[in-house]
Amino acid sequence: MKTFLTATCLSLFMLTTAVSTGFGADKVLNLFIWSEYMPDEVLADFTKETGIRVNIATYDSNEAMYAKIKLVGKGYDLIVPSSDYVGLMRRQGMLIPIDVNKISNFKFIAPQFTNQSFDPDNKYSVPYMWGSTALAINTSLLPAETVQQTADLWKPELKGRLLLPNDPREVIGLGLKTLGYSINEKDPKHLQQAFEKLRLLKPSVRVFDSDSPKQAILSGEVSVGLMWNGEAFIANKENKMIRYLYPPEGFSLWLDSFCMPKGAVNIDAAYRFIDYILQPKVAAYLSQSIGYSSPNTGVSEYLPEEMKNNPIVYPPAQDAVRGEFLDSLDENTMKLYEQYWIQIKSK
Repeated sequence: MKTFLTATCLSLFMLTTAVSTGFGADKVLNLFIWSEYMPDEVLADFTKETGIRVNIATYDSNEAMYAKIKLVGKGYDLIVPSSDYVGLMRRQGMLIPIDVNKISNFKFIAPQFTNQSFDPDNKYSVPYMWGSTALAINTSLLPAETVQQTADLWKPELKGRLLLPNDPREVIGLGLKTLGYSINEKDPKHLQQAFEKLRLLKPSVRVFDSDSPKQAILSGEVSVGLMWNGEAFIANKENKMIRYLYPPEGFSLWLDSFCMPKGAVNIDAAYRFIDYILQPKVAAYLSQSIGYSSPNTGVSEYLPEEMKNNPIVYPPAQDAVRGEFLDSLDENTMKLYEQYWIQIKSK
């Protein structure tokens, strides 16, 4: 009887607490997102406006996110994969269809970011941020002329001074671009050539980091880093000697999107969050805070001129034409990428 009464009192207390705080089962959103990709202020404002509390968990690579969703299968209502993983997870039946008619602010997404090959008609994804992956160079540690193109990363003076992302698509893409191939290359012979090229680069690599690569270049631990433009933007704000180079050989462009994984429970909360984030004023704040490019057509009204005209955030037209968006790959090709990636990191 004592156990029964204790359990009953505890249940009543939990119910009362949920009601009094406004956080019932339908007042929670479980968000799984890249590190440093969603400011606390935005989450706090969303909760204040809607009463929905956001539980946030983070990852540092698409591979880590994919593996956890594949293994656990539940516990998250929203994830933010890059375009290639949207395509993969869509094909594997790991995502819940999205009705964009329930998202009033979807109208602000620029047409060039919708109806992409990895997700026709945006049946499973809603664009969040886009950007580039190129070279950040600390010119206070290294003469600017040392690195003018991707091929310069193999110079002996960069031994132990290079950072690469913890991302097989980006790193293998670096080798592919250096050899003149597409970043979405599928030919096994070309992939092997890129792997052999990257093996020669390994002595230059000090660290693989996708969590917060800007820290290594700001601290002087590395002189050059292949990194996302948002990280380079923040690093440049702190140290103007850090420049961002769009290599003449080409570079990768990417698009990260909101998706609902199979097993999501708080569907209505997910829709409300996506719609909130797509408000132009909120999207502009996000772009300015984390330094990435917004696919939202309404942000220009709220962004300062120095942000709109910043070449790190929005590549100039003459550079943008050399960018290539990461696309989804078939499973056999992805396995080949993964095999080479394991070897690159282990040797």
